[in-house]
Amino acid sequence: MDRIKFAAVSRNYFNMPLWVAAHCGLFKDEDLDVEVELYEPIDEVSQRLEDGRVDLAFGVTEHVILDRERGGNTVIIGGNVNKLPFSLITGKGIQEFEDLRGRTIGVSSRSAGSSSLVMKLLAANGLHYPQDYSIEEVGPILARWEKLQSGEIDAGLQGAPLNYIAIDRGYPTLCEPRETFPWFQFTSLHVDSRWAESNSDLMARFMRAFVRAHKRFFADPTGMAAIAMAETGIDRKYAQTAWDEYTRDEIFPPDGDASSEGVQALIDISALIRELPNRQGTSADDYIDRSYLCVAQAETAGE
Repeated sequence: MDRIKFAAVSRNYFNMPLWVAAHCGLFKDEDLDVEVELYEPIDEVSQRLEDGRVDLAFGVTEHVILDRERGGNTVIIGGNVNKLPFSLITGKGIQEFEDLRGRTIGVSSRSAGSSSLVMKLLAANGLHYPQDYSIEEVGPILARWEKLQSGEIDAGLQGAPLNYIAIDRGYPTLCEPRETFPWFQFTSLHVDSRWAESNSDLMARFMRAFVRAHKRFFADPTGMAAIAMAETGIDRKYAQTAWDEYTRDEIFPPDGDASSEGVQALIDISALIRELPNRQGTSADDYIDRSYLCVAQAETAGE
């Protein structure tokens, strides 16, 4: 079997397409051994892809844009979290946005990801960074949930199903970001374009498994709940609730594709928040290469 090294963020629901492909033998069917490495710092995932320590990654989409602005070669070749599955969860003593004044918001990274959303959401409610609140880089949703419970942060975005767990335990939610930003490519499938060109056979086989995994995810709720429970440790109730949301709202893409609308929303919002005038007007499709996905879709059509 040929080995592919794959990096992803933490042990959260975002990684379900990988786990589906592994549990259902889809990688094995393509004679692939996909070695998945999970990291808590989201920046670590992108750094490992950029320097060649891994071959593919589920990374924060903005990291591709940042890399390309530095002259890098990473590219988006598929979707992952194409719409926001988050709630803005706060400590139990906080009831409205004004209560966050002078407080600490936990984010995955200051340079990308959830920090853009947090700053935009709070600015729309009269709170501006850094004068009105502080941001602490604490890691992805699992780390934010732990620090919220311990009181080390006062609020943070929590993704399904952790947001449902938090709400059931009495933690307030101030807003549902997807209501404000219906399109937003949060994470996606990334590769170094040079590696992809040099490994076209591996790419073709991986992408066929990737497309099949998304089809299986949407078709088998019972099987998906079992995989989510095994990989994340969540209860069946929350595994089913997460599957319902991810399929109903197509947070995962049924066809495995990235969302041009979602990438464009990310570009526009992050350009505004981070005062990056050169990013304004940039086209989402400049960062997406669908050639590998389109071949895989054609080869798996009708299955």
